[in-house]
Amino acid sequence: MTTADIPLRDIPTVTTARSAPRSATLIGLGVGSSGSVPRQLGMNRRALEQHGFSGKIGQTLVVPRRDGATLVAVGVGESPSSGDLRDAAAAFIRAAGRHGDLACDLVDAGSSAINDARAVTEGLILASYRYPGITAQPSSSPTVSTITVFGSTPARSLDAGVRQGTVLARAAVLARDLANTPPAHLNARDLEVIALRLGREHGFGVEVFDEEALSEMGCGGLLGVNRGSVEPPRLLKLTYVPRNPRGHVALVGKGVMYDSGGISLKPSDAFHVVMKMDMSGAAAVLSAMTALRDLRCRTAVTGYLVCTDNMPSGSALKLGDVLTMRNGKTVEIHNTDAEGRLILADGLSLAVEEQPDAIIDIATLTGAAMAALGPDVAAVLGSDQGVIDRLRSAADSTGEPIWQMPLETGRYRKLLDSNVADMRNIGGPYGGCITAAIFLSEFAGDVPWAHLDIAGPMKVDGDESWRSRGATGFGTRLLIETVTGW
Repeated sequence: MTTADIPLRDIPTVTTARSAPRSATLIGLGVGSSGSVPRQLGMNRRALEQHGFSGKIGQTLVVPRRDGATLVAVGVGESPSSGDLRDAAAAFIRAAGRHGDLACDLVDAGSSAINDARAVTEGLILASYRYPGITAQPSSSPTVSTITVFGSTPARSLDAGVRQGTVLARAAVLARDLANTPPAHLNARDLEVIALRLGREHGFGVEVFDEEALSEMGCGGLLGVNRGSVEPPRLLKLTYVPRNPRGHVALVGKGVMYDSGGISLKPSDAFHVVMKMDMSGAAAVLSAMTALRDLRCRTAVTGYLVCTDNMPSGSALKLGDVLTMRNGKTVEIHNTDAEGRLILADGLSLAVEEQPDAIIDIATLTGAAMAALGPDVAAVLGSDQGVIDRLRSAADSTGEPIWQMPLETGRYRKLLDSNVADMRNIGGPYGGCITAAIFLSEFAGDVPWAHLDIAGPMKVDGDESWRSRGATGFGTRLLIETVTGW
């Protein structure tokens, strides 16, 4: 795999129709937990129940036929939400086996038909995702190539929902591909090449700041973390400006392309292996930018990808060193594995200078967030409840759960006090998610700001509904939903 192969790998083509096409070899039919059963199944509810099928969300029952396509009863529960339908669509994909040409009728012709069609499309595409890997032999796993969404829903609503869902899922697939790629195949310079290509294809500007420019700009956090790596750093500024924008939001993504911990070396365990995913925040921001023009986003969006490796070497950052950040504040290093906040400090400082209406940063920042909330839920903290509420609403809509934690600056800021600098980069053994956010708040100025810590949900170890094994692309659709609805 080369750098040029990474962006926008093919995804299944999702189309709409009034009925299932003859070419489909597998057809999914939504069945509620009560009410009528689609006649095409040739089974009544009692017969379904005898096969253990009750119609609960995500339940499936394959019904082979002698002539024609195989049918799948797909449980949609009682009065399903868009999120329920996303899960149901994913369950249908999981039941597809070796079929490549699929069709499904899961969208109800109700007032939320567009949102439901969008969610179904997301579930179909995201559940079909498989990272191809880097192997001598091509994968023999079956791939879904074409999916037709059909039913009694008005064609305009169905088409609009499928179109939106395809754009959102395509962005999340890109984020997954980037985060799943091994670090030797994706460094900061590679991401620069990818961003430039994507900018041309999707209508956003890309400005590149190399090591020399970063030194002139005083980005001591990014340069300090990069000190131990043979790969140079990059700061990428992405700019999307629609006609007559309704607002301006800045997104800042942590892009540690590989995190060894630096001198504070991580233990050699399973979690160390996935530190190629420590750039998931930057992947989410870059991928979100690819969707804005296609979704006709009316908000101006500036993205900052702050990218480097964190490596140990004779030139690496040392404990006790003091760095000067872009905004002039100094930081004493007490742990080189608390590096994400150091590079985000520069990104946030640059974002503040643009004076946007709000700043949102996203990062795989702390194990403390995962310890508090588990592997499925991201933490959100910030200085502005309005921005946080917008993120929470977007999280509900996209099925990417977040939980607000308190920014206890009054109680815990003192934990960051230093004898030789304005602050230090860690705050002790407790409340690590909170003290990390307090650190970041020092660089967000007076701009309304929120911080997403996605260390837990950046990956899953096995297929879970529409989340496929490996990197999840968490935060991509959440950010898109937030800025398009600003």
